[in-house]
Amino acid sequence: MIELDVCAAVIRRGNRLLLATRPPGSHLAGKWEFPGGKCHPGETLEACIVREIQEELGVTMLRPVLLCSLRHTYPDKAIHLHFMLGELAPEAVPHGHEGQECGWFARAELGKLDLAGADAEFVRLLTTPADIPDTPAWHSLRAALA
Repeated sequence: MIELDVCAAVIRRGNRLLLATRPPGSHLAGKWEFPGGKCHPGETLEACIVREIQEELGVTMLRPVLLCSLRHTYPDKAIHLHFMLGELAPEAVPHGHEGQECGWFARAELGKLDLAGADAEFVRLLTTPADIPDTPAWHSLRAALA
């Protein structure tokens, strides 16, 4: 089975999070996800997510920090997904360079989206307070989304 290291961006504006659909023709096309992509060999998580967000959405992610890592198995591959919290410059306007839709969603809206499997697990962490890691980044994110 193929195993991949993947980074996903958790970008907040006010009490909303940025999500994008999987590009047409890709694995799980059309499902909503926290945008990001595969790490290149030897690439740090921070460098990976900055590169991926620039390539996919045409904006620069600032100050990425690791929130958590989850492992998710699909029938054909296993991914180790690293969720990176960061921000965009206030004037940055993300748009899908690969034909994907982008949107800003409140925490209550996330459970209504057709999410990719690993992203659904992350949303469960966001909405189940007892399960969140005890780190300042998590507490800050949850407080902002309340």
